Amino acid sequence: MSQERPDEEKPETCDVRVQDRIQGAATPVQSPTRLGPTRFSKAGEQLRSTGTDLIGSIWSWINGDPNRNLKNPVKRGKRKRIRMAKTAVGVIALVGFFIFVNWFMLSQLHEGRAWLRRGFSKNRNPKPNQKPNPDLSPSTKRVSVKVSAASVQHVEKKKMGKPKKKYNGTYGRLLAYAAHALAEGQNKIEPKELWREPKDQALAWKPCADQRSWKPSDGKNGYIMVTANGGINQQRVAVCNIVVIARLLNATLVVPKFMFSDVWTDSSQFEDIYQVEHFIKYLSPDIRIVKKLPKELQSLDLEAIGSLVTDIDVMKEAKPGFYMKHILPLLLKNRVVHFFGFGNRLAFDPIPFQLQRLRCRCNFHALNFVPKIQETGAILVRRLRDSGSHLAPVDPYLVGPKYASFILDKKAGPLHKASKYLAVHLRFEIDMVAHSLCYFGGGDAEKTELSAYREKHFPTLANLTKTKRMPSPEDLRTEGLCPLSPEEAVLMLAGLGFNRKTRVFVAGANIYGGTKRLAALTSLYPNLVTKENVLSETELAPFKNHSSQLAVLDFIACAASDAFAMTDSGSQLSSLVSGYRIYYGAGKMPTIRPNKRRFSDILLKNNTIEWKVFEQRVRKNVRQTKHVLVRPTGRSVYRYPRCKECMCNED
Repeated sequence: MSQERPDEEKPETCDVRVQDRIQGAATPVQSPTRLGPTRFSKAGEQLRSTGTDLIGSIWSWINGDPNRNLKNPVKRGKRKRIRMAKTAVGVIALVGFFIFVNWFMLSQLHEGRAWLRRGFSKNRNPKPNQKPNPDLSPSTKRVSVKVSAASVQHVEKKKMGKPKKKYNGTYGRLLAYAAHALAEGQNKIEPKELWREPKDQALAWKPCADQRSWKPSDGKNGYIMVTANGGINQQRVAVCNIVVIARLLNATLVVPKFMFSDVWTDSSQFEDIYQVEHFIKYLSPDIRIVKKLPKELQSLDLEAIGSLVTDIDVMKEAKPGFYMKHILPLLLKNRVVHFFGFGNRLAFDPIPFQLQRLRCRCNFHALNFVPKIQETGAILVRRLRDSGSHLAPVDPYLVGPKYASFILDKKAGPLHKASKYLAVHLRFEIDMVAHSLCYFGGGDAEKTELSAYREKHFPTLANLTKTKRMPSPEDLRTEGLCPLSPEEAVLMLAGLGFNRKTRVFVAGANIYGGTKRLAALTSLYPNLVTKENVLSETELAPFKNHSSQLAVLDFIACAASDAFAMTDSGSQLSSLVSGYRIYYGAGKMPTIRPNKRRFSDILLKNNTIEWKVFEQRVRKNVRQTKHVLVRPTGRSVYRYPRCKECMCNED
């Protein structure tokens, strides 16, 4: 489908017409539609005079001398053929001449209109005492006055309606336009699709992963241990994957452990974040779970006996057959296998129906947060909603039935309307910025800092950048592989039409560049808050130095928001939040997923595109991503739970 290019500037309509003809053309004074002598009128008259002479010469050459002798019958046939050839050549020359004249006149007309559109006359600085041209007719003077008045109005409108032409930063011009548009439209009604799912088909999908149709596993083949790596969201995925592996191998699962990461610097374990008893009890009809290994197995050197399995030993997204062939014999032999790492090591397809449903059941039903996180999360949501009088569909599942009541304001009457808030996951921490290999306008200082960070935390990637030719930052951005910067994120929100008064919750810790980098967001949306702004130091104290637990508070605030915007589709938090809102949102909780590749194409024109065109293209970009689709084959059930294994379609 062809795409329009509305961002190319088009000349404004002007009541000026060229009606001159090649012969007998009216002079500028005689023509009521001309604005007086122009830069191309003298040249046109000379061209017309030359053209008349040329036409006469061509015509004489074609017909020959009118006094020639035609009485010789012998040469008549030869003259006829010569005359036909001359006629053909003359016609071609005549057509070419007219094309040239038309091109010349149209090019001059376009240039003249460009001057008028900018509000200038040829004499840009007329003298104060300059007298009007006495050769102009009254009608021409009236047209000139009208165009002059229109030019003055255009200049005034330009001064009032557009920002100054001195901009700072890569997106300074667009940010200035956005600020002006938000200031003018702060009392306008926002587009309805911002706060609701645009498709009615979303209402037909209902949660049903809690349904079972098999007998419990006895786990007699041995014990499986796992130490999950990454942040809290990667660890959550690893836990649900290992639950499926335990059922597949008929093994007993030991309560998972979390690996300490020098990136996240958090020593939190499974029991610090999730309710262990609920986890064991809820999944008891599916697998057997214990808190620790039997004493006779605790003293085994798992590495020595070959029972320590790392990420190097298991390919990414391995199929069930791999585990049956390689892991089951090891489990039967040594009675215990320890998966160390286990990041993204189980494929999404092909997986038997009931195992895929178990995956969903674990993620959406078995992993409840501990009470201290639920309570603080409920307080956070209540303040973001400004003491609302209702609960969102996801609230009881996020914070539990007990603490969901904390969200309600008992003093609020039935007519009290809770404030809506938008949550934005700004995945712009230094680890993401460094790993992306993109450039964000920080000059040599940024390049040096990110290179040093890669050397320390991503040595494999750092080595690749030295030994192999990597895509350039420009290519990565064009392909939509760079996370959105705060400036790009705020331009997206403003382009979508979110009001300046909108309360915006920003999820994410330690944004790269600090408060200076967030200046674009806070200047355009002054009601921007983070969990550190909303919660007191006393309320945050139990989570100090525990980045994973703080990330859970972000998860709760994003999942409960009236609208959620992700800025990096590869982020696990964004994926899990999006899936949670689909599963429990009852088709009423929209998620904004920009197509970053197309958005990058729009931003490439930041120096020329007009704001109205920018708005249209951004809204079209996001609108095209809001389809209600069944999970594509091979894609994550945690992000796309609309599938028969996780949800039931009532249509």
